[in-house]
Amino acid sequence: MAETWLIVGLGNPGPRYEATRHNVGQMVIDELAARRREPFKQHKANARVAETWLRPGAAKLVLAKPNSFMNVSGGPAANLARFYGTAPDRVIVVHDELDIPFDTVRLKSGGGHGGHNGVRDVAKALGTADFVRVRVGIGRPPGRQDPADWVLDPFSATDRQTLPILISDAADAVEQIVEDGLVAAQQKHHAPKA
Repeated sequence: MAETWLIVGLGNPGPRYEATRHNVGQMVIDELAARRREPFKQHKANARVAETWLRPGAAKLVLAKPNSFMNVSGGPAANLARFYGTAPDRVIVVHDELDIPFDTVRLKSGGGHGGHNGVRDVAKALGTADFVRVRVGIGRPPGRQDPADWVLDPFSATDRQTLPILISDAADAVEQIVEDGLVAAQQKHHAPKA
């Protein structure tokens, strides 16, 4: 039987937050589902889920968007991991990252949460920080703007022009992690852009 990967996109629920920087993780999950024309369904774990495959005969993907707010994403993520019997090393969390420049994707497994409350809550709920993170760079706010306000703002008009490419790159990174492993995906996505 093919292994199952749980891919969780962090964000906040509802139309007010849909297009904000903090929801870029869920935008990547939407892209992965759209590539497979797979609809989302409500799951008892308090998440919207699309079950699909990397490709026919390959790994099963459970694409998940928690219905909870970002800072309490751990409950739905851990409940889904239990429901699908997915070990933490087969969990990929896709999230926004202030400390990475916009239009940059970085991949890692384990380590600290870097002040990201959604990642902190997932680690706490899973009982380990040893899961893969696809960190989607949103950059730091300009001037003295509070980062907490910055992440809840929509992307600028300029950034929105590049955003589809960033989301596609992050979705590609998820697929490559599942297909080829984290190290191969890091070698590709951490290489300088030509």
